[in-house]
Amino acid sequence: DLGTVVPSLAGPKRPQDRVILDQVDEVFNADLASVYKHDGIKRVAVEGKDHDIGDGDVVIAAITSCTNTSNPGVMVAAGLVARKANALGLKPKPWVKTSLAPGSQVVTDYFDRAGLTADLDAIGFNLVGYGCTTCIGNSGPLAPPISDAINGNDIVAASVISGNRNFEGRVSPDVRANFLASPPLVVAYALKGTVTENFTTTPIGQDQAGNDVFLKDIWPTNQEVADTMAGAVDREMFVARYAHVYQGDEHWQKIDVEGSDTYQWRAGSTYVANPPYFEGMSMTPAPVKDIIDAKPLAILGDSITTDHISPAGSIKADSPAGKWLMEHQVNKADFNSYGARRGHHDVMMRGTFANIRIKNEMVPG
Repeated sequence: DLGTVVPSLAGPKRPQDRVILDQVDEVFNADLASVYKHDGIKRVAVEGKDHDIGDGDVVIAAITSCTNTSNPGVMVAAGLVARKANALGLKPKPWVKTSLAPGSQVVTDYFDRAGLTADLDAIGFNLVGYGCTTCIGNSGPLAPPISDAINGNDIVAASVISGNRNFEGRVSPDVRANFLASPPLVVAYALKGTVTENFTTTPIGQDQAGNDVFLKDIWPTNQEVADTMAGAVDREMFVARYAHVYQGDEHWQKIDVEGSDTYQWRAGSTYVANPPYFEGMSMTPAPVKDIIDAKPLAILGDSITTDHISPAGSIKADSPAGKWLMEHQVNKADFNSYGARRGHHDVMMRGTFANIRIKNEMVPG
């Protein structure tokens, strides 16, 4: 029954945990008390800023991922939300880090053709790149005053992204509540700035005249989306963009490579290394032996994901992987992420069970 389908998000910790839009605040506020043991919403000052920050504030709002951004319907809808919000003079809250990172350059082509790029830029959704960004933990650090206020005061900050996954510790080490949403809802949450209030009954902000603006006031109709797509999206755009996709841009063309049939392992690389797994390996597999008297490394709780076992997010400086990188003259600013360095076994071995949210029940505390 399609009549039962309602706007939804997923979160705050797993992509399979669907939350109805007008119940997000209830879910977060309940978790704030039961999971994070906060007695009410805490707000603290942000050093050097004229605003504070508190539990449930959205500090990252990102239109990102290869999946959602491949759907012109929801991307055009996001642009139209931005257009309506810009016309009313709405802006994201000052603590929100906004970004646009589609999976294809065709997206920005039809944004340009529809005249939506200027509106997205005006409310902070500037293009930061193409491909995996916030969804894989590549959002970049939060502004230091924001990060310090969150971590120094046990603030449970939130993110709303159009990504695929929101496992703990994946999006940002500063954010504990992560919600997956459609691109137009990402724009709307950036304007609202919090997940602690009912999104459908409380205002998102105020227009230039001080009048309350609600979600319904900036949400495009299906006809508006269809008309915009009809005038801005066509097959030829995709054909033109992908005609030379394997040639790369000038930066790719300038990479110095060996002209050999096989990869030439580069000594000293901290990104890609030849793993020793096949050294001394016989062509005939050894017989499988029983494992006797094995000792457990960890006792873990429920819902342990691949992200907990082998994280894909940022690398902390005081982690074994971070220390290894610094020993090999890699500055903290150049750590990148576990996902980006998955081609080097020395990094990934040290990253095993390094998720910042994992709890080993064998270890007290």
